[in-house]
Amino acid sequence: MSSPAIQFGPDGWRALIARDFTFDNVRLASQAAASCLRTELADPASSLRRRPPAVILAYDCRFLGRQFALAAAEVFAANGFKPILCDRDTPAPVFALALRRRNAIAGINITAGHSPPEYSGFQFSRHHIAGAPPEATPPIEAAIARLQRENWSFPAAVVGTFACQGLDPQPDYFRHIRNLVQFSTIKKARLKIGVDLMHGCGRGYLDAMLREAGARLTVLHGDPDPMFGGHPPEPAAGNLADLRHLARSGKVCLGLATDGDAGRFGVVDADGSWLTPNQVLVLTLYHLARNRGWKGAVVRTVVTSGQAAAVAAHFGIKTHETPAAFKHIGAILEWEPVIVGGGESGGLSMRGHMPENDGILGCLLMAELVAAEGKPLGAVLKDITKLTGAAHTRRILAPGTSGRKRSNSLEA
Repeated sequence: MSSPAIQFGPDGWRALIARDFTFDNVRLASQAAASCLRTELADPASSLRRRPPAVILAYDCRFLGRQFALAAAEVFAANGFKPILCDRDTPAPVFALALRRRNAIAGINITAGHSPPEYSGFQFSRHHIAGAPPEATPPIEAAIARLQRENWSFPAAVVGTFACQGLDPQPDYFRHIRNLVQFSTIKKARLKIGVDLMHGCGRGYLDAMLREAGARLTVLHGDPDPMFGGHPPEPAAGNLADLRHLARSGKVCLGLATDGDAGRFGVVDADGSWLTPNQVLVLTLYHLARNRGWKGAVVRTVVTSGQAAAVAAHFGIKTHETPAAFKHIGAILEWEPVIVGGGESGGLSMRGHMPENDGILGCLLMAELVAAEGKPLGAVLKDITKLTGAAHTRRILAPGTSGRKRSNSLEA
């Protein structure tokens, strides 16, 4: 067995498929996570003892995603847990809702989000929040190191042949979103919308819900492709050329996109301009405060635009500022009536939703805003600027100490 250092970052463990992200190493990470859960269950005071031993598993559109998920499921079953596997490649926020609705003890999502197609990932989620908190991953890493020292191996079935209970999480998610988004408002406007699914998990979700809301759609890249059309499935400006061209042609009044696992959004205005996640956060807060009359708080990371705080001040709303990474936003969403929370990387959540990035929800709220205001998003931003003054931000990616890219958002 290969023995790389398996380390968990904010989005779990990610690695190159076939080099480090192998079936042996997925089984190794699964055994470590299962061992940590069993240790916690041995404590008579543990809250996990009141939960069924179910573990929800999901995967995205990358190479061998389902097979990797089945490999993890087999290990959890051998440790006395009940694995339940989503029936198709599944958006990350849909997985998060399934984890909660099933009252599961934990979850594993085989996803690398917006990373390049040659990567896959292993995201371990606790029962209370999608994405393990920082204190949960060091014990897993320590367990992995111990198992490697012991030359642990697993007598696995032939890859892809392990059978476990299945789950269709889509109906629950659709019902949940209908309680968060005003479909009737979108329906009255009969918007022409371009949707770029980026060959990822958002198909059958974002497009289906927009059609349900009466939007007239032009769908781009709606077929699953593990290579994501040859570029990372990140809904950044440079990767949405087709969607921006569609908007500039005048055929749609709004362009919406989701990343590889639909946790992040991309938004294109009627003139083809790509809107930054900072701008989308500001627009969402403005819309919920102005058009829905919501009160509460907004949560923003330190690398987002200060314009969100200025909008909040205008409407008498409290602002929380957190470190980067959505898990910090999610922690506040758990205990305070937050209107919306978001960061600069393209994800948000809102009151009544899970503490998890949801690109599908972000896109639907932008459609609702355009329908409610009856004008392009750029025009709404001009209205906001009259209230707050101008804000200019730029995202800069730089190498971090671990070799990963670090994102900063500079404001002027």
